Amino acid sequence: MIVAFCEGDNGMKKLTALVLGIIIITATAHAQAPDGLSARSAVLMDAASGRLLYEKNGFERLPMASTTKIMTAVLAIENCSMAGVVTVSPVASGVEGSSIWLAAGEQLTVEQLLYGLMLNSGNDAAVALAEYTAGSVDAFVALMNSRAKELGMYNTRFETPNGLDGDGHYTTAYDMAVLARHAMTLPKFREIAGTKQKNIPWSGHEWDRSLKNHNKLLWQYEGCTGVKTGFTKKAGRCLVSAAMRDGRELVAVTLNAPDDWQDHTRLLDYGFGDYETATLTKAGQLWETVTLDSSELGLVCAEDFVTSLTGAEHWAVEYRTEAGDMTLPIKKGRKLARLYMFCEGEFLGGVDLLADRDIEEEEGFLDNLIKIAKELM
Repeated sequence: MIVAFCEGDNGMKKLTALVLGIIIITATAHAQAPDGLSARSAVLMDAASGRLLYEKNGFERLPMASTTKIMTAVLAIENCSMAGVVTVSPVASGVEGSSIWLAAGEQLTVEQLLYGLMLNSGNDAAVALAEYTAGSVDAFVALMNSRAKELGMYNTRFETPNGLDGDGHYTTAYDMAVLARHAMTLPKFREIAGTKQKNIPWSGHEWDRSLKNHNKLLWQYEGCTGVKTGFTKKAGRCLVSAAMRDGRELVAVTLNAPDDWQDHTRLLDYGFGDYETATLTKAGQLWETVTLDSSELGLVCAEDFVTSLTGAEHWAVEYRTEAGDMTLPIKKGRKLARLYMFCEGEFLGGVDLLADRDIEEEEGFLDNLIKIAKELM
């Protein structure tokens, strides 16, 4: 229980005590991580919490080929109407590499181009979306790098919207997992990344473009939800995948992985086999009680916090509560503290703690005298 001693004058109360949390520490055994992966760099992440479950050279800067297009799709979805009509420029239609065979002057919607981008990995679709979203490829690349910093991708730099090789075009497996985790929170991205096949119009032809997702895990791995393949000679085979089982989603990333399909199967199997869903807090859950003079105030969790833990790690979670401003009066729902969670020294995350009711400011001595005088009158 939190006990907060308050002091003040004229009814103004201020918190003066340090708020302490419950600490549980137990020795644990870590899950057996996969070994022998072909990837130069690999990461496995819990999608809900962002907890890193496995990494092999996960923070090494490497080229990422067409997995770049995850960011291109995210920016188009975040900044454009899906019904927006894009007129393909000569620059977009002339891009080298994988394409959906766009012709200059052809018109498609943003949504249709996104399917071409994510399923067939169209470099031409990437440039068309970049020009439509930001006005030019250079402006779009600047937007990509700005958004990367906002998402916490501090070891990433983009030079193109499609992932064609460049000396200054790089990321890390960890950063790509961070990006994919965010991307999969966008319903339209999730819908497109998980689509196996799609037909979109093909101007000048009597038939539609038939698009088939390059991500074989959508067919091969139970619960696979996305997300994107990539390959260049410099980058090698790159793959970002996500899968969900029993309500828990994991994100796997490999860079420069000759046997990427097998690598991802092993990573995801490890995550689902050795870890369990752990709900550490529930929205509205009463966590602590604060005593303000003679009044008790409940602190409730603002949201669910769900992550992946091994069976043993469930008993090694440490909770620390840090108090915020508790000056009276207090309104129900006001943030009063922050709950932080750790496991064997590893930071798992945090949630806000909110007041469960109103507490009015206590009247001072002079206020009470005036009140009594008015009653007597």
